[in-house]
Amino acid sequence: MNPVREHSDMIDADTAAAVVLEPGTLWQRLLATTTRALERGALHSIATESVRFEAGGVNWLVRILANLRYKEQARMAQADGTAPANPFLPPEPDLLVAELTPTHRAVLNKFNVIEHHLLVVTRAFEAQERLLTPADFEALWLCLEEYPALGFYNGGAAAGASQRHRHLQLVPLPLDAEGGPLPLRPLLDSAAYREGIGAVAALPYRHALVRLDDLGELAPGEAAGPLHGRYHQLLAVTGIHGEGPEAMQSCPYNLLVTREWMLLAPRSREFWEGMSVNALGYAGALLVRHQEQLRRLREAGPLEALAAVGVRKALDNE
Repeated sequence: MNPVREHSDMIDADTAAAVVLEPGTLWQRLLATTTRALERGALHSIATESVRFEAGGVNWLVRILANLRYKEQARMAQADGTAPANPFLPPEPDLLVAELTPTHRAVLNKFNVIEHHLLVVTRAFEAQERLLTPADFEALWLCLEEYPALGFYNGGAAAGASQRHRHLQLVPLPLDAEGGPLPLRPLLDSAAYREGIGAVAALPYRHALVRLDDLGELAPGEAAGPLHGRYHQLLAVTGIHGEGPEAMQSCPYNLLVTREWMLLAPRSREFWEGMSVNALGYAGALLVRHQEQLRRLREAGPLEALAAVGVRKALDNE
């Protein structure tokens, strides 16, 4: 592929025809790009210390940050105009992993806390607050076919999104070296379903869950429509809808997607006790800045923190 065309954000017929990720190659491309980005100083991994503790029937995974210097410097540079206002248009060449589809590309998360953290970014600008499209689900499902991973989406700043340009995210499973199941998995397995929509009685915040087992054999293009339809079911049952001709979300939310299920939780704010919470919090993985935040999290309980930044259940049976 022509290097100029590879990083172009104009999608012409020739580019669309050339955008084909060879099946089974994404993981190796991700590893190779990570090596290259580290060698060239394009990737700045953020060191953390991981701890686990039991609370509310969940073995929570909490990472304690060691240093946010690079990310904070980049954010300040973006704010004062000395760095690109949109780092995805185009992305840094050393961070580009693959052109996935005519509408989406895979890019390394420049400031990753979890190793091999991938961003699934729209090639042309789409607002993060606009409801997801079938094309978003096609690109995400393509990635989820490639290796065991958790897909997630932060719908707006109050849900933990740091960029306005549409980006879904993907982290490998398991989430840490212990190799255990997703922390919240035991509670999700206890969900009760009614007309295909699941809910977990033990979770104190509004949420909804759907199974995806029946879509496992579908190719990404075939799965995109059903995935988009089930996403809209989750939006409807949690009270979120599109507003205006651009279908902008009526409420911030987090979305989690695996090959087996999809979960959506509305959000009310980003921070709890100074701790930013994104979609990974609703998978049972949280990030704190220091030991005092960890102490407060243990004391109050992670479910209380998630309820505080989410939307509390109004009724016992909600």
